Amino acid sequence: MRNFETSNIRNISLLGHRGSGKTTLVESILYISKTLDKKGTVEDGTTVSDFDKEETRRLFSINTSIIPVEYGDCKYNFLDTPGYFDFSGEVYSALRVSGSAVIVMDATSGVEVGTEKAWRLLEERHLPRIIYINKMDKGYINYEKLLLELKEKFGKKIAPFCVPIGEKDEFKGFVNVVEMKGRIFNGVECEDGAIPDRMDVSEVRNLLLEAVAETDEELMEKYFNGEEFTLEEIKRGLHNGVVSGDVVPVIVGSAIQGIGIHTLFKMIHDYMPTPTEMFNGERVGINPVTEETEARKISVDEPFSAIVFKTLVDPFIGKISLFKVNSGRLRKDTEVLNPNKNKKERIAQIIYLRGNKQEEAQELIAGDIGATTKLQYTQTGDTLCDKDKPIMYRSIELPEPCLYSSVEPAQKADDEKLSICLQRMMEEDPTFVINRNYETKQLLIGGQGEKHLYVILCKIKNKFGVHAVLTDPVVSYRETIKGTVSVQGKHKKQSGGAGQYGDVQIKFEPCEEEFKFVDEVKGGVVPRTYMPAVEKGLLEAKEKGILAGYPVINFKATIFDGSYHPVDSNEISFKQAAILAFKKGMEQARPVLLEPIMKLEVVVPEAYMGDVMGDMNKRRGRILGMEPNQYGEQVLSVEVPQAEILKYALDLRAMTQGRGQFKFEFVRYEEVPEVIAKKIIESRKQQ
Repeated sequence: MRNFETSNIRNISLLGHRGSGKTTLVESILYISKTLDKKGTVEDGTTVSDFDKEETRRLFSINTSIIPVEYGDCKYNFLDTPGYFDFSGEVYSALRVSGSAVIVMDATSGVEVGTEKAWRLLEERHLPRIIYINKMDKGYINYEKLLLELKEKFGKKIAPFCVPIGEKDEFKGFVNVVEMKGRIFNGVECEDGAIPDRMDVSEVRNLLLEAVAETDEELMEKYFNGEEFTLEEIKRGLHNGVVSGDVVPVIVGSAIQGIGIHTLFKMIHDYMPTPTEMFNGERVGINPVTEETEARKISVDEPFSAIVFKTLVDPFIGKISLFKVNSGRLRKDTEVLNPNKNKKERIAQIIYLRGNKQEEAQELIAGDIGATTKLQYTQTGDTLCDKDKPIMYRSIELPEPCLYSSVEPAQKADDEKLSICLQRMMEEDPTFVINRNYETKQLLIGGQGEKHLYVILCKIKNKFGVHAVLTDPVVSYRETIKGTVSVQGKHKKQSGGAGQYGDVQIKFEPCEEEFKFVDEVKGGVVPRTYMPAVEKGLLEAKEKGILAGYPVINFKATIFDGSYHPVDSNEISFKQAAILAFKKGMEQARPVLLEPIMKLEVVVPEAYMGDVMGDMNKRRGRILGMEPNQYGEQVLSVEVPQAEILKYALDLRAMTQGRGQFKFEFVRYEEVPEVIAKKIIESRKQQ
């Protein structure tokens, strides 16, 4: 691969709803740029970017693929991201290193949820974008209606750069209203052609010129004076507007036929920012030594720094770390610093990835994207930098897991191997988490949805040969008491020789603290030396309540009397006496079952509020309040039992057509209603 200057590199993420044609667009880009001799198809599993076994089997993208393309005097690093919401972490990682994006939109479906979500992510990050309306050759397309829908959803930033020629099967190209020339598909590729006589593109052209005028005061004055803009002025004005985010170009085409690809390349080259144009031409981080803010210019003359945005785990090669160079240059066989771990790493080799194909490189310069293998300590989100000039960039903000399931190996012998494999998957996908619940003895995995978790298990099977199954997680209930009671616990055992004797009288009562032990014994009837044994007995006994065997919390145990034997008493005797007192006390102190209560923050569009609130009431939720956010959505605060929301991620997605999202945290335990408590206790006894 040729070496390119930083100013001739573009990093572009492809975003959009699932099925909008992002992967097919990549194939056309590779074919038109003559990188490929033949286009692959998603249906045949022959595309460059969908190379994972699960992607070819399921016919959709799961991972972000890096597709470097040389075209003209530029290098374009396309990042093909998944459209399914379950793999949104891949999109977040890609946008961390992108300078711009192309939102791919299905002309037959209009503005879908994935389009809206992509737009919001780009708005939040202030990234320039182009909208590529794909599948213009599929059925009847009302282009004016599509533009109107885009303007209604996204406002006056929308600027059509093209007007389609023909409809349905007769779609054969478009008019480029910037350069005022036709682009006609000849069966192989688009070529310049005359604008059809019957077509009037003046209205769209005027809208575009108005957008150009608003980017510059001189151009605005010229526009009002009725003077014509030169092509150079139009391009300069549009470039400034696109880079600042005030103008979002809309172009049309057909990825499967290769219509609009040349125009897309030209627009990315002309209007999208170079690496040095974004973020004032610098990246801000923290000096890990002084802990002060520090900026690095995106230039080869600065000390080396990079951010790792993705990790691939290969059972044969090992770990592949993908990174973008923010400053300086990196040569192979160089020692660098990972300030996040405060460890040095050796860059043995530098590679360019195109899908799963690798190409060796000697060096990588500021603004470019590459990969290296076998880094020992580095994980996704870490910084790599010059060891003498350290800097640490902020890590990648990723969505938190919203669905948890228990996972078990199909073969018991694979238990340890499964844990190791899941750890490897967590390195590859930071939005996937694992933790072991020692109380329920379950290994829990969390992710963005059911599909996400199933794909993880399929990857483990494909890569490491370990088969695992998902089961529902068990809720960690608790028990407590509502009454106050004083009981005696007496342990007496005689079996020849020294016996065992312990006698305690303990008062049990409700308490705000999880557990409190108080010694109120007077006159030495129970020697102080046995008090730790009494407390130890209570701590052991409280791990298994009498209702359903769940841990007991929120109670106070006060020992106020007892007796001992000068010969037969020992620590074991008093520990057993405390356990007996606990069991007796729990039975008499009106024990109740407690359930974990979670605080949810649910974000939904106004249109779905009624359905979401009604659903929450059915789940025994308490609505604490709601308020609008900056996007006109409602943020609903709710407290709800954990048992009612184990699959809430799936239900909310179905209720809101994928537009709703939520996060949750544990707040406290509350008493379970009697009817439900009886069912829980009964099912527990049957286990």
